[in-house]
Amino acid sequence: MDAERLTHAEARAAAEHAARASYGHLVALLAASTGDLSLAEDALSDAFEQALLSWPSGGVPANPEGWLLTVARNRQRDTWKSASRRTSLPLEEADGNGGTAMSALDELDVDAIGDKRLELLFTCAHPAIDPAIRTPLMLQAVLGFDAARIASAFAVPAAAMAQRLVRAKKRIKAARIPFAVPGRDAMPGRLPAVLEAVYGCYALAFLDAPEGQGGDMAAEALYLAVTLAALLDSEPEAWGLAALIALSQARAPARRGPFVPLEEQDTALWDSRLMEEGASLLRRASAGGATGRFQLEAAIQAVHCERARTHATDWAALRTLYAALVAVAPSLGARVALAAVIGRAESPAAGLAELDALAVRDDPAGAAAVEHFQPFLATRAELLARAGRRREAAEAYNAAAGATPQPAVRTYLLQRAAELGP
Repeated sequence: MDAERLTHAEARAAAEHAARASYGHLVALLAASTGDLSLAEDALSDAFEQALLSWPSGGVPANPEGWLLTVARNRQRDTWKSASRRTSLPLEEADGNGGTAMSALDELDVDAIGDKRLELLFTCAHPAIDPAIRTPLMLQAVLGFDAARIASAFAVPAAAMAQRLVRAKKRIKAARIPFAVPGRDAMPGRLPAVLEAVYGCYALAFLDAPEGQGGDMAAEALYLAVTLAALLDSEPEAWGLAALIALSQARAPARRGPFVPLEEQDTALWDSRLMEEGASLLRRASAGGATGRFQLEAAIQAVHCERARTHATDWAALRTLYAALVAVAPSLGARVALAAVIGRAESPAAGLAELDALAVRDDPAGAAAVEHFQPFLATRAELLARAGRRREAAEAYNAAAGATPQPAVRTYLLQRAAELGP
């Protein structure tokens, strides 16, 4: 019984690893020939289900991704043809028990077929697709996040997000949108959504992974960003995104265990190879001309990484970069980060004044959203503590903890509140 449980555990672990590492690649391969995303996802889901049934008794195949791809293609053919006209091998012959079907599966090199994920990313960014659903569609169809997780990230009901995603997939099939990287003339209209999706993949992986390490999907996001930049070659923002992810992921080793704020992390734990790679990618981005959001965010990460060499944070440089970022992409997150940096470069009072300006808005709903924004609450708590306003800081830390989905971060915030007293 113990051996059987171990076999089942190993089979499930292998299937889960294949899902994390290859889901988007497999969906893209399956959908490329038909233009039917829903069919590709359903077929792959059936293949994973069959793997969980077959692998415990027959063993995990030498090439799990190739096995899944072939079984999923059989499922697609089952949909296209009647049982009497099927030309594929019966599914039972591809159950991992050996024989001709298993040998063919082991010889199938998924990577040699070509990485179709980038084609699928650009397909999802086609002008015929509603701009509001393009990035969520990529996050689900290409990068493997479920509708509920995407809905949470976009602050919409899960059911509404699921309906929008279904409509978008039907649109791709009905409009016969081609699976291809568009020409240079069509690139400007599609590239921003693609870059947002790859960055969203990294951000969601970072938030979802235990202890915030990012795991397989963070590495996948970096791979896609670098591959995309190399494909486009002369797009500075694509190189900027690759640099941003590399420099951010370089600090992942220091995020193991209890949460530690960035400026308190042990830089000896940071990945020097990734920091060097990120710096090189950023230089490539800077040589491309106009400076955009991802280049500025990468430059900000480069300043933080420079602390590994100088043992000090250049707050003045960060203030300049965040001011530029707010001018280019005035998001709430960027404005809160600028306030935090002002609080360090000037004084806690100056930073708090910036936050207060964000909270005072003509739109009551907008003001309420700011005051429930976790980074706003956490930044306010830190600046209040630095200003010596202990009671207010403790209240703000407790509020920030209540708005934090990450357990390790929540624990840290509650500890900070406790240290400041009731």
